Amino acid sequence: MDKKIKVLVSGGGTGGHIFPAVSIANAVKDKCPDADILFVGAENRMEMEKVPAAGYPIIGLPVSGFDRRHLLKNIKVLFRLFKSVRLANKTVKSFAPDIAVGVGGYASGPTLWAAAQKGIPTLIQEQNSYAGVTNKLLASKAAAICVAYENMERFFPKDRIILTGNPVRQELQNNTISREEAIRFFDLDPSKKTILVIGGSLGARTINDSIASGIEKIPQEIQLIWQSGKGYETQAQKVLAGKSLKNIKQMPFIARMDMAYKAADLVISRAGASSISELCLLGKPVILVPSPNVAEDHQTKNAQALSTKGAALLIKDCDARNLLVDTALKTIHDESALKAMSENISKMAQRDSAARIADIIFELVDKNKKNGKI
Repeated sequence: MDKKIKVLVSGGGTGGHIFPAVSIANAVKDKCPDADILFVGAENRMEMEKVPAAGYPIIGLPVSGFDRRHLLKNIKVLFRLFKSVRLANKTVKSFAPDIAVGVGGYASGPTLWAAAQKGIPTLIQEQNSYAGVTNKLLASKAAAICVAYENMERFFPKDRIILTGNPVRQELQNNTISREEAIRFFDLDPSKKTILVIGGSLGARTINDSIASGIEKIPQEIQLIWQSGKGYETQAQKVLAGKSLKNIKQMPFIARMDMAYKAADLVISRAGASSISELCLLGKPVILVPSPNVAEDHQTKNAQALSTKGAALLIKDCDARNLLVDTALKTIHDESALKAMSENISKMAQRDSAARIADIIFELVDKNKKNGKI
């Protein structure tokens, strides 16, 4: 696209919101190098670090979530929301975007509301199979709602839903790396089966506790790449201290996730939308342990969308300490189960999601301009 376009992208709070947002911005830039893109996030959330690192400017709003347990604390929340709406209005007015894109998270509410009030078309990108509160509230004014799962008309107006899938980190789809090269990257043996354990950058308590309590069960012929997360680094190191376990590579964070995924014969993961989208694209057999500590229990619903189609195994968080390691060891030896899961999860992949969403963005802007609204 030759004409310059101004895009306001809002949302964040977790990598599950930020990675798709940055991927969409990159896709817009690929199609229109002169595009002017501004992000709006929530102060003190991870987008304030991750978005500038990706090369985009960002404005922070003081918005925060409601405290359902301590209602009196919501007086401050309401004050922050009021300030955020004012700042969002000011940002929309000064930046004057052609379109506003919301990916979910606290900041997208005030931002997309402000844009819609000014007649600017808005696009929502919903990552989960169970829609978030913010996106449900914004849906009535949205020109398009891009989703990753079918049957989302129970949350959104059917005529505006477009099945695009979730944008993922492009570097993960690196077909130049061989499995052997990836396994040797972690100083492991290519002849052995390898399990990848991931729980997000901060870590997942139940997954880490389950691996820690079952570490003695893992035989030498099975290898483990264990991303414990920063929050559980000390616990993981204590578990491994004094043991000569060359088949286990533990680290707080994996910078080269492309290598980790390529090395894995089986993955153990939470059921966040971005992780699931990555696993679908890469066709990786996975055991999902949904976090119970998320809004509307949406991770369980994400996991069920796969497990009911034979695309993943689901272990409840409350059962993981007793079942996770034993199930992983049984599954890693079952070639037919691994193959079936790989085939089934691959069928659920939505490819080129970011590029497709970028095309929708350009279409909405063109339509709005033809109607004389911009």
